[in-house]
Amino acid sequence: MNKSASVKVYHGYGHTNDMVVYGHVFRFKAKTTQKFSDSLFVNILHLLKLFVVKPYPFVKVKLTFNGQEVYHRTEYDGFFKFEWKALEEVKAGWHTVQIVALDEQDQEIAAGIGKIFVPHITQYAFISDIDDTIMVSHSATIRKRLRELFIKNPRTRKTFKDLHQHYTALSLAHTEVNQPNPFFYVSSSEWNLYDYLLETFRFYKLPEGAFLLNQIKRWEDLVKTGKTGHEGKLIRVMRILDVFPNQKFVFFGDNSQKDPAIYTAIVEKYPKNIEAVYIRNVRKDREKETKALLARITAQNVSTCFFNSSEEAMLHSRSIGLIVE
Repeated sequence: MNKSASVKVYHGYGHTNDMVVYGHVFRFKAKTTQKFSDSLFVNILHLLKLFVVKPYPFVKVKLTFNGQEVYHRTEYDGFFKFEWKALEEVKAGWHTVQIVALDEQDQEIAAGIGKIFVPHITQYAFISDIDDTIMVSHSATIRKRLRELFIKNPRTRKTFKDLHQHYTALSLAHTEVNQPNPFFYVSSSEWNLYDYLLETFRFYKLPEGAFLLNQIKRWEDLVKTGKTGHEGKLIRVMRILDVFPNQKFVFFGDNSQKDPAIYTAIVEKYPKNIEAVYIRNVRKDREKETKALLARITAQNVSTCFFNSSEEAMLHSRSIGLIVE
């Protein structure tokens, strides 16, 4: 086994007929154990390390799931995506999957373990943006965005007031505690930030979910973080809907960048699959544009909420029956 190589597996999702899991294989990845410090130097160093990676392109990878084996190869940037049909019915809940990187003699180079979430088909599912929807990120201004990333660590990043209560209530609405509603977190942030975001979400006790992020970047592209991939975000959201054609979805986003336009396009394509669309108002100069897009969504008989605080959004969720006391 190559001790410098590694396999990173991200949370996957699916059901018996369509299972999906993503990940990366790296020739080298800087050690990124987080020290939760108030030191600016420590936080900057940690963030830089997240972007010190050397992908392993076109290497063979083997997935093992419930005794089933599936083979694939990584792309030029070390990224892999497995999409397969399970041989047996997969129960709702979290399931373990193993990914192994192999050389041309099928000898193991490195291995990683991940989780796949299978929801109950009767449950609501929630797709949420991250930056400026969940976390205060100042996405529209690169200087302020980088300041948030460099100065803060995952446990000092700010989430919006009352958001934890809202998302927690949604995760448990119309279901049992041991069968929470699924959450998908879709962002233009890069896969480099996966562990960073996961730590933030777990620290603030937000619902566990699958992350779908943007193409990995090297350290020299750090200043471009979160500024590309909006078209890919549209495709990632549509892919989730295709995997769960019988599920009702609720979208959360903000008007700092492209969420209103992306969600409008999706609702007009899948109006029967969308229960509601929530847009956080973080750009007052885009209120008129945002309201015009939400009017198009409302015309598809989909409920909308243009809100300034999570408390407002929570009241709306109660009013349309998404949250029941």
